[in-house]
Amino acid sequence: MLKQVIEICELLDDANINGEKVIALFDNYPNVESSFRTIYGDEGKTDFVRILIKGQNGRTSQGTAPTIGVIGRLGGIGARPGRVGLVSDADGAITALSVALKLADMSTKGDILAGDVIVTTHICPDAPTQPHEPVDFMGSPVDMDAMNEYEVEKNIDAFLSIDATKGNNVINHKGFAISPTVKEGYILRISDDLLRIMSMTTGAYPVTFPITTQDITPYGNDLYHLNSILQPATATAAPVVGVAITAISAVPGCGTGANHEVDIEAAGRFTIEVAKEFTKGLTTFYDQKEFDELVKLYGPLTILQTLGKSE
Repeated sequence: MLKQVIEICELLDDANINGEKVIALFDNYPNVESSFRTIYGDEGKTDFVRILIKGQNGRTSQGTAPTIGVIGRLGGIGARPGRVGLVSDADGAITALSVALKLADMSTKGDILAGDVIVTTHICPDAPTQPHEPVDFMGSPVDMDAMNEYEVEKNIDAFLSIDATKGNNVINHKGFAISPTVKEGYILRISDDLLRIMSMTTGAYPVTFPITTQDITPYGNDLYHLNSILQPATATAAPVVGVAITAISAVPGCGTGANHEVDIEAAGRFTIEVAKEFTKGLTTFYDQKEFDELVKLYGPLTILQTLGKSE
């Protein structure tokens, strides 16, 4: 799907890009519904984009197949006027939109998935930057509550949250890596199914990355977070897995010239294979019986989806 990645990169690398131009890309696909909504924040505005690729037995067609959500998580695709061009942080949006475009193209050729796939992200070519250790991050014109409101939909059975995760000294691998499954405050074991699919699509050993308790708590509690890749898990009861676009060195989220199309393509191809299997009921993100036993033994941890006692 390198063709789709290059097409999306060319589309987004534009100082005047907006949600309307993005969804226009999907106008001629009969099995796809796309929309956008402009939301204003304290530091500007952004366009939240939603693309639905309908499945043969998806819920939008009164079917019963599971629905998977694909979130392109980021602060902004650009940091203009301070930085010219796409920033490293754009990887999440590029990957998610490339997945949507590939699935849309597949559907016109008779390859329609069993269930619905809902892709969400946002388009902001002039987002602010913010300090972070060890390198600066991209900020966002809107807060995390707004992102979760427009990107984390209800009635979705599982989410893949795709985000550039290069601004750290924890992951020292160029390509992509996946996180443990997070559900309702619990960090669960890494899905064997996802490890298998990652090995299949990359032709290499699977790569994972560590997360900590504070990484799955909401922004706004003044705790350190690796980045926002698992913030969707604070807004849903569905299982969430992070798909991190990674680098060997620490790369600023606001750095330009740092989008590696081959890495994005690999993450996108993995995402599509997960969507194929998940919507057909062949892949799970977690063991329901084991999760139920955890809650029975130790109680709910949904407080970690909130701001805690301060809230």
